Amino acid sequence: MAAIHINLRLRCRQASAWALLAIAGNAVSCPSAAAATPADTVFRDGFIYTVDARDSVQQALAVRAGKIVYVGNEAGVRAFIGPNTQVRDLHGQMLMPGLVDGHMHPLEGGSLLLKCSLNYEFLTIAAMQAKIQACLDQTKDAEPDAWLEVVSWFQEGMRPGGTVASRALLDALNSKRPIMVLSSFGHTLLTNSRGLELAHIDKSTPDPLGGKVGHDAAGDPNGLLEDAAKQWVTALAPPSTAANDIKAAEAALDALRRQGITTFLEVAATSANLEAFAAVERAGNLTARAHFAVLIKPTEGPEPDKAIARVTELAHRFDQGAIVAEPHLTVRNIKLFLDGVITAPACTGAMLEPYFAKHGAGEHVRWAPGANRGPDVYFPAPVLKTLLSAAAAAGFDPHMHADGDRAVREGLDGIEAMRQTFPGRTIRSAIAHDEIVNPKDFPRFGKLEAIPVLSFQWEKPAPDTIDGAQDYLGPKRFRFMEPAGFLAAAGARIAFGSDWPVDPLNEWFALKVAVTRTNAPGVAPQYDGRLSADKGLSRKLALRAITMNSAYELHQEAQTGSLEVGKLADLIVLDRNLLTIPAEQIANARALLTMVGGQVVYEAVADLRQK
Repeated sequence: MAAIHINLRLRCRQASAWALLAIAGNAVSCPSAAAATPADTVFRDGFIYTVDARDSVQQALAVRAGKIVYVGNEAGVRAFIGPNTQVRDLHGQMLMPGLVDGHMHPLEGGSLLLKCSLNYEFLTIAAMQAKIQACLDQTKDAEPDAWLEVVSWFQEGMRPGGTVASRALLDALNSKRPIMVLSSFGHTLLTNSRGLELAHIDKSTPDPLGGKVGHDAAGDPNGLLEDAAKQWVTALAPPSTAANDIKAAEAALDALRRQGITTFLEVAATSANLEAFAAVERAGNLTARAHFAVLIKPTEGPEPDKAIARVTELAHRFDQGAIVAEPHLTVRNIKLFLDGVITAPACTGAMLEPYFAKHGAGEHVRWAPGANRGPDVYFPAPVLKTLLSAAAAAGFDPHMHADGDRAVREGLDGIEAMRQTFPGRTIRSAIAHDEIVNPKDFPRFGKLEAIPVLSFQWEKPAPDTIDGAQDYLGPKRFRFMEPAGFLAAAGARIAFGSDWPVDPLNEWFALKVAVTRTNAPGVAPQYDGRLSADKGLSRKLALRAITMNSAYELHQEAQTGSLEVGKLADLIVLDRNLLTIPAEQIANARALLTMVGGQVVYEAVADLRQK
């Protein structure tokens, strides 16, 4: 590296004028060379977006023993450069905190990479049949009895709009095998007649608690199973082996570090999830901080002490204690599904008012409130309140899935009751998705310190939000669909969760949508423009949601989420400046380097290397 010929005192005085964005002068540290111990790694000549309390921008950063020891101007970092320091010249590139994804399913995401996939595509029935038949043809040795599992089906994107798949689609294929097709949203399964037969599902089969069996006009099962009803089919497929789970965990971690994700929360975790990531950690290959929310099913709700005892046992087995430089496993959360999804054809989100239904035909079609409000909330209010209090007493934070406004409200009611029972307790309660929230409930998030964990990529015009929601919600509710901006304005602390593999893992596209509320360029005309009346988030709010706020959600804000002296060195280097490029280009951002606890776990380019 070329020698730095700078007057240290002069550069300290001039630090606040260096960047286009204001630099907080009191964040600049200018120690003497004699006072500083050499760092392991120094980043210099960069646009370092700290996400500290002032959103300050700096030029240089130093790391020693996994922690940040300096954040400041170019001159001050000289004192941390010793003969063995790795110096990385950023040439003005953006460096920011590592991404913290507060809601995802990484083991499932990794496993999907190994299965027959529909790749989230918009498909006609014929195209869907062709893709599944190709998978069948490639595995003819599995005939006639082995299950074929098909994943990443974008059910809401079936073409033409309004197409509803049924068992007839699968029965027409050239195969005798039982088939299950899993929707990307994770709430719907489609199976063929052979699958229904093996699962003993017929026209007399009642809906399970927290689930629904679809029926055709004759009353026979149509092959569509929602939520808890899926388990009757998924239980018949051969279970994944421990070896396959480890491969899936490793594949997921590779995808995460390439995105710049340094911490994640695995929601709906089971012992299999924990075993897989624990095995990866024991092998020294865990490259992200792994948090787990253990799934509690609706059927466990009436016995909260028993349910929490099961979670406690898993935490004792797998939780590895306080956050340190080296990534490990944390088990501090429970996960509850309160409802399904608000979009058609499922319409399993729990709503305060009925979904709209189509009346008439042709030119006389009109939409008006129908009779369907979706299912009851999967955990009845008294059960939910008791369960949340039991979790809080045992030291676990609740993380609840709620899509519809009735589920959101009852989730908030449960949090309110819990806070009354445990006033002053530091409980990080989260409600994920919040796609429809009654405006009366907007301020309750801030008041109750309930964290809305939002999947930003849904906040755009698309088949699920337009074809599958706009008419079904009616204009009054649709105005507030995906209310990130409304919630932020009402004082909510917004966090981000990708919900991968419900969607492809693309944090940068999600951040772009959070800011613009638009789809990708070149989409069909009906998906052009912005979604709903929500104004979206500023760039800084969106970036804070996926760093500091998600770290707060996980009780990790003292260690990560911002770039400050004393915090762990979880950071990423990007190929563009997210604060200065046109907003639409945020979707094209890529991580060039990912560091976790001072260790580089991913590096993409040759021009960012040790000098």
